[in-house]
This record gives sequence, structure tokens and C-alpha cells, in this order.
Amino acid sequence: MAVKKYEIIDLYDVDRVPTGQTAVRGERLPEGTYRMVIHVCIFNSKGEMLIQRRADDIVRWPGLWDVSVGGGSSAGDTSRTTAERETAEELGLHFDFSEARPVITVNFSDGFDDFYTVRRDVDLADLHLQEDEVADARWASLAEIEAMIDDGSFIPYEKNLLRYLFFARDKQGTWNINKA
Repeated sequence: MAVKKYEIIDLYDVDRVPTGQTAVRGERLPEGTYRMVIHVCIFNSKGEMLIQRRADDIVRWPGLWDVSVGGGSSAGDTSRTTAERETAEELGLHFDFSEARPVITVNFSDGFDDFYTVRRDVDLADLHLQEDEVADARWASLAEIEAMIDDGSFIPYEKNLLRYLFFARDKQGTWNINKA
């Protein structure tokens, strides 16, 4: 996620209740406050995940492959609106997440990370990649992604998290866009 100059984010307490405070994205957060980020993992009917290669000049994890979509919530965003916005910005795909729920939330040192899983057969030719953030996209199996983690070309997620996301792709909570 490229850091946008002076982008404002909402802050939350440990129970994920909005504090009413804001901060500038990328700056150190006040003690006891947290931010919200999302990831969207798009799976096709073959069970592969759409992955993206991050731009070479991006601030975090430049040039590495990542899950389909990722980004931070801006002030006023909910998890769902962030998922919609980031999917549209990064891939040019417009999904309605108003009824969706994350399949898992991962807590990290200064925030909450909601992971959404989506079932959609997307033609790579239909993607409109956000040039300043996304360099490429392709479909990959779990085995391919694990090998990429091992060779250092994929962001070093915990493999068990990725295994869970692949497991959850057909479970309740996955947003099946193909049925819409």
C-alpha cells in the first residue's frame, strides 16, 4: 500500500471500538490505539487464488507477491467499504461487500486485519491494475504460494494462515460473487 500524503485514519481501542481519534497513516500510533486494514482473497473455481505483485517502488514489501488485495482503512471507512474501495483501486473490480463478513480477523501489533474470501472467476485481461501499487497479477495454487514464500518472492505470511484461507474459500462467510 503506497502511503498517500497526509491520509487520515481512524483509531480504535483494544476492543475495536472507535476512539474518536485520528492519525496520519504511517506515523506512530498513540499508546493503546489500533488501526484497521483489510485483505481480500479472490479464488476461482479451480481453487486458485488471484495474487498480485506489488510495485517495485512501493513503501512496504516492494516487488513481492501478495494476496489479491490489501490496504488500510481511511477515516470514515468501515472494513467493508475499505474492501470495496481497495478492490476497485488495485484491480479495477467492483464488488458489493455490504453483506460480506471477514472469514478471519488477525490481530497484529498495532491493528486489526480483516481477511475476506471471494469466489469469482476473473479473467486477468479484465483487470485494471493500479500502476503505482500493483505491477502484475496471476492465479496461483497454495503449493505455488508456499514455494514463493520459501524463495522470498511472496510476502512472508504464516503458511497456516494461507492454508486456512484456502480451506475457508468454500465455507460460510465466503462471498460468492459468481452467484450474484
